[in-house]
Amino acid sequence: MTANLDKKEMQHMIAKRVAKELEGPLIVNLGIGIPTLIPEYLDDNEIHLHTENGLLGVTDVKTENINPNLVNAGKLPVGEAVGASFFNSSDSFAMIRGGHVDVAILGALQVNQQGVIANWAIPGKNIIGVGGAMDLLVGAKNVFVTMSHTSKDGSSKILKECTYPITSTRSVSMIITDLAVFEVIDKKLKLIEIMPGSSIEEIQEKTDAEFEDNTN
Repeated sequence: MTANLDKKEMQHMIAKRVAKELEGPLIVNLGIGIPTLIPEYLDDNEIHLHTENGLLGVTDVKTENINPNLVNAGKLPVGEAVGASFFNSSDSFAMIRGGHVDVAILGALQVNQQGVIANWAIPGKNIIGVGGAMDLLVGAKNVFVTMSHTSKDGSSKILKECTYPITSTRSVSMIITDLAVFEVIDKKLKLIEIMPGSSIEEIQEKTDAEFEDNTN
């Protein structure tokens, strides 16, 4: 793991890096996992965070002020910004499908070298399911992926082809891992940044997909 970071530190490093890509005015949907940490690193009143279960105006929740009935799509407690709005899930998905979400930030199990992701099913295992990911991949103007670069067994999660069922045929815009930041341009991976504690040699060793090094 990068620079001997533990899992929590690694997740926060990725979330902090993603926050640098966000500049309002934006409506941003946050997926489950690492994306839920991003509000801790935002300081822009023109970034409005959306969750598909029906809230626009999500904020980081303060430990001493938790409303257990106010949760995001992952059933984790969230805060509400001044002026936040609540609506039913049908209206929320109409926002997504209608192209009103500027950026969706999702977790992924795998990404292929065209930027197509698999994030909803592992054959033979019972996991939560697709949620709103398919809709977000179709409706959001840009999609960022946050994930660890490798699986627990050390195998690459950035592959020539996904071995898990894909979520959508659409390519994402950017991939941020604990080792690297890739842009996806014309369905090709472009390495634009090496994360702290990593190296081009480590990225090459742990990435099965083909990519172009644009860090120079």
